[in-house]
Amino acid sequence: MSIGRMDLNLLKVFDAVYEDRNLVLAGRRLHLSQSAVSHALTRLREVVGDELFLRTGKGLAPTGRASAMAPVLRDALRRIEATLGVEPFEPAHSSRRFVIAANDHVTAVIVAPLLRALQQAAPGVDLVIRPSTRLDLAEQIDLGRIDLAIGIFSQVPVRLNADTLMTQGEKILMRKSHPASRRKLQVKDLARYPLVTLSVGGQEEGAVDGFILERGLARQSEMFDRHALEEALRGTDPPPRQRVTVPHALAIPALLRDSDMLSIVPASLAQALARGGDLVGRQPPYRAGQSVTRAVWHRRNDHDAGHVWFRGMVAAVAKVACRSSQ
Repeated sequence: MSIGRMDLNLLKVFDAVYEDRNLVLAGRRLHLSQSAVSHALTRLREVVGDELFLRTGKGLAPTGRASAMAPVLRDALRRIEATLGVEPFEPAHSSRRFVIAANDHVTAVIVAPLLRALQQAAPGVDLVIRPSTRLDLAEQIDLGRIDLAIGIFSQVPVRLNADTLMTQGEKILMRKSHPASRRKLQVKDLARYPLVTLSVGGQEEGAVDGFILERGLARQSEMFDRHALEEALRGTDPPPRQRVTVPHALAIPALLRDSDMLSIVPASLAQALARGGDLVGRQPPYRAGQSVTRAVWHRRNDHDAGHVWFRGMVAAVAKVACRSSQ
């Protein structure tokens, strides 16, 4: 197929429809009417000889051909825009939308202050938060549906890039009136009082040694150093009891307020959850490892001016959050 006489604007329409799965939303993004988007899709279907999108009860579903085309076309469009400088980025006047994949811990610690910073520097920029716990996280980055994934990753494939945002240890959270809150924590406290742990995926999701691996990207599933805890409590009587395991960090305060349970969480999360005044954080009575939170993105965005600016904003906010949690 020759593209000599093809209207390349059709590819931008395809990209928008693939992202939104809705003609109206795609039209708003492109400043086109629904009928104009529909007409463009019809022309593109004739060119490629495929339906591309099928109507379902939940919107438009891409065909196999469309799913195969999407990442390659998106990559090509971004490269063309970067080469020609078609879309210069001016934060104060931009209406660009950025999509972050993050869990509720990252949302509370990094995204919340990021929103305040964006309101000052780029009030027209929109932010979408999607769960980093989804099993197709790497695929969503590959397809360009996620601009930045923030989390703890033990392995990042070469097609992706990563930047360290914060390095932190752990703390033990408890209610302010907890019997152990008025003294230094001891190892026996972790055996005496039931534990609340944070895990965003277990063996049923394919987790191995606390990490879930998919498409070369390994993300942390357990938000604490299990090996350090088990080593510290080896041989204790009674053995430690992990009474509750939760997938959402923001559920922890409700569980601790009216109980003697303890919770092991990242230091920055302990700082955020203790701001309400009814919880306190203490250093663990054992040597836990340091966790490294990183931002991960596709290499095709390395030189995108808007993306570079946005990554800088995220890094600056994370640096402040890390410093305050020490």
